[in-house]
Amino acid sequence: MREDGALLGVCIEEDPATEVFRYAIAVEGEQRLAGEEWTTIVIPATTWATFPSQGALPDAIQAVWTRIFREWFPATGYQHTGGPELEICPPGDPLSSDYWCEVWIPVVKR
Repeated sequence: MREDGALLGVCIEEDPATEVFRYAIAVEGEQRLAGEEWTTIVIPATTWATFPSQGALPDAIQAVWTRIFREWFPATGYQHTGGPELEICPPGDPLSSDYWCEVWIPVVKR
């Protein structure tokens, strides 16, 4: 479990045909929380490509997402596995020009 108190943005594709997805704000945990207002999402072990983002949110991280799909995937021998994507956002000021976070994409070598 993460000890830094990072929030996780979890992108889960619901319908590939329409590109509709669910976005969950999450924290990493080892126990299922009781109650109807909580949902547990189990993310299986996988290989991750990780991409740093530095700058104020949401602009900085949106630029990283754009580069991943327009530049990185076409230029590498990797493909998306279809699993959940993560935004790892540690504590700090997300509006600061030096805020640092990461995008994690589940990948497999073609």
